[in-house]
Amino acid sequence: MPRLELLTAHKATIMIALTAVALLMSSCHNGKAETSADTARYTQEQIDSMTFADTHHYSENYNFVVKKDSINLVKQQPEEILNNMFTDTVTVYRHDHLAVAEIRIIPKDSIDSVWVQVARDQETFGWIHESVLMKSVVPNDPISQFISTFSDTHLLLFLIIISAISAAYLMRTIFKRNAKIVHFNDINSFYPTLLAIVVASSATLYSSIQTFAPDTWQHFYFHPTLNPFNVPPILGVFLVSVWAIIIIGLAVVDVVRNILPTGEALLYLCGLAGVCAVNYIVFSITTLYYIGYPLFAAYLYFSVRIYLKRFRYAYICGNCGARMSGKGRCKVCGTMNY
Repeated sequence: MPRLELLTAHKATIMIALTAVALLMSSCHNGKAETSADTARYTQEQIDSMTFADTHHYSENYNFVVKKDSINLVKQQPEEILNNMFTDTVTVYRHDHLAVAEIRIIPKDSIDSVWVQVARDQETFGWIHESVLMKSVVPNDPISQFISTFSDTHLLLFLIIISAISAAYLMRTIFKRNAKIVHFNDINSFYPTLLAIVVASSATLYSSIQTFAPDTWQHFYFHPTLNPFNVPPILGVFLVSVWAIIIIGLAVVDVVRNILPTGEALLYLCGLAGVCAVNYIVFSITTLYYIGYPLFAAYLYFSVRIYLKRFRYAYICGNCGARMSGKGRCKVCGTMNY
């Protein structure tokens, strides 16, 4: 009888190893702490400014973009507003760029003690409460704008509805055609399963940072970067997972198009995208209520076990070369392999 031959180690192990190395290498760059001798060189006003920038994550000359339809800025000084004096306003509109010109702390203001003066140009500037400003603008950085967009409650609800409908339709179509789909009727590659797991872990980590390290996430929001080696360790791990999603995603596309015909490959990738979208929504929301942690552990166990048990073809038939999940009779040629 032909002898069953063991396939070479799956290329997915290489990706896992690289990801693990990247996770281990992610670190935080800590600058040298300032001593009392260093701070003595600054005036009290400068020290207050640095303290404000450290706690509020922005300072003078920081740039924002208006995301609301419009916001009104008061031309007069904040004290005139608090004393019920006559004031006038100027309006700035969506997509206008604003620069922080001055920041003033007024303790007697019962609504918000922080007033910010912003300017669109030399003729258009005025004062506004910080609490109102932060709800109306977004930092002038593509990454910050991306975070703001996908943190919007209305958009999140829209994505949940669209993802649920799309996933249900795709699942119905795939099962009706008995087509390939990750976790249920998968291909002989661990990359799709790995991508779904990494997306779920990234969503879990994303919500964990917002829950347990909100100040760290807030600083990242105002000063974003894609470099995982220049941020605190928890953010470094998150950024590594984001890069891993991109790299593994490219590997998935390459593997799927080599295994499946074009039509089936496109359907499989659409189904995989639907699964990843559901993973992102489910784990990013459930983790906020601590349900996501046991749910992720169960999902990880299920994903790996189901792949190893049903879709991992570790052997090839000694007669026809067809891939087999274990020893026994070949489904293609009927030869018994031992």
